[in-house]
Amino acid sequence: MPQIQSQKKRVKTNNKRNLAVNAQKSALKTAIKNVLSAVEANNKEAAVAALNTANSKLDKAVAKGIQHRNYAVRQKSRLAKAVNSIAA
Repeated sequence: MPQIQSQKKRVKTNNKRNLAVNAQKSALKTAIKNVLSAVEANNKEAAVAALNTANSKLDKAVAKGIQHRNYAVRQKSRLAKAVNSIAA
């Protein structure tokens, strides 16, 4: 445990930030899984809606520095390809 007051505060803020980041990562993973499950069920409308949500969450994660830009681009491409495969 830290003895210095500023370090005690830093531990609290680090824990608080860690919880927020983990929650956002979890929400992002859930959004991606929602797209894939809608594609699996051949539900085009639900897949498109879930894709829009997932794209938004990916963009926000990149803006906040939680995920790398290339990760977001790769996921968006992969999900869009999956959604477009429903019509074919």
